[in-house]
Amino acid sequence: MKRTIALGWTVVVSACPARAGADEAPAAPPSPASLADVDALRSELARQAEAIAELRRRASGVVAATEGTTLRVSGYVQVDWVVDNQASQDEVDFSTNLPLNQDRFTLRRGHVRLDAERGLVSAALEIDANTVSGPQVRPIDAELKVRWPAKAADGAPSIEASLGLMKIPFGFEVPELDQVRPFLERAAVLRALFPGEFDLGARLSLGYRSFEWAIALMNGNPIGDKVFPALAPVGTKELVGRLGTHVDVVQGVRLELGVSADTGLGFHEGTPTTKDQLVWRDENGDGLVQPSEIQVIPGSAATPSQQFRRFAIGADARVIARVPRLGDLAVRAEIVRGQNLDRGIEYADPVGAGHDLRELGWYIGFSQEITRWAMVGVRYDRYDPDEDASVGLAANLVPVDRTYTTLALMAMLRFESARLVVEYDKNDNALGRDATGAPTTLADDALTLRGQVRF
Repeated sequence: MKRTIALGWTVVVSACPARAGADEAPAAPPSPASLADVDALRSELARQAEAIAELRRRASGVVAATEGTTLRVSGYVQVDWVVDNQASQDEVDFSTNLPLNQDRFTLRRGHVRLDAERGLVSAALEIDANTVSGPQVRPIDAELKVRWPAKAADGAPSIEASLGLMKIPFGFEVPELDQVRPFLERAAVLRALFPGEFDLGARLSLGYRSFEWAIALMNGNPIGDKVFPALAPVGTKELVGRLGTHVDVVQGVRLELGVSADTGLGFHEGTPTTKDQLVWRDENGDGLVQPSEIQVIPGSAATPSQQFRRFAIGADARVIARVPRLGDLAVRAEIVRGQNLDRGIEYADPVGAGHDLRELGWYIGFSQEITRWAMVGVRYDRYDPDEDASVGLAANLVPVDRTYTTLALMAMLRFESARLVVEYDKNDNALGRDATGAPTTLADDALTLRGQVRF
């Protein structure tokens, strides 16, 4: 009979039955060396059993730590082909060192998003890659959230607190997702007042039945700010919020309404001290220095930075009606009145301008689905960055119109998570100048083709 003990390798201990016969000697007892080997094996078995138990405990801890956590990866890519832009020139803007040509292929947005959720706590991180002003990779959304309840039912009370880089809760088009919006870009008034749509801060959102309310404290300089993107030159925080509601008017018709407000402080940058400068201007072009051609430009004392009050109020509305055999007909409209809040198109600086800049903008548009395969839409938007603008003419100040207007005509083809959009934008810009320098409307129409895929 054989007995075997195995642990990575095998040791065989054999005991054979004694032969029959009275003259046979009795079996010899195990030697001390054999007993020592068995004890060593037993000790090794006990040690490995403890190691296996420890591994099991650690594995169960990892499972417990990840149990109930949901991870989701998503994103989308938008590639534009600007077929024709009337403002394009084969030249360089020497103030920014960027080409003036816009007839090009552009990676408008390439987003990768990671969402993690466990019970009442969730987090999101979204990265944007684009070539709008050269290759760029940046965070576009990074939030930590706590909400109650974890899974809110329709109409039930809910509350959510967020902290980080997030959407600005103002109006309808600012929080609207880029991959969902039917038109290529937001209206001019929203691109001017809320450039980039994201800012750093803290937000509290409440929901009850058909009402939604969001209020946030933010730095006041969105990621698209022309001067201080994603920074905070002023310690006072911007207060911004929106109150919205929705109601089913009749079967198949839904009405959404909202009012928004924003208030905070803007920043006028001071100037440093300058020294006196000696300047020679060769007025007669003879290349010789004449005493009359030498001028002294006196230095100036430093001026301190200043703060100024800025605000905006807005209202938005949207009606969605189900059209038989076609799909949803959506009509949207929004109006915003602001003061000293332009941070994206014509930077508002009332200290430098010498007066407050009153801003007014609005848009109205509609989109109609044509089955699940296509969509068409029209939107008209208008934005005046300074309603009190004036210009000197023959020693007199006369009012001047600085309004931007855009008529967007859109057609879209859709297939599952992909869509192809063609949009013609008829842009009017009163800030143009003709060959003599006289004010004229700038030719700025554009035809753009966009491909988009979500994953």
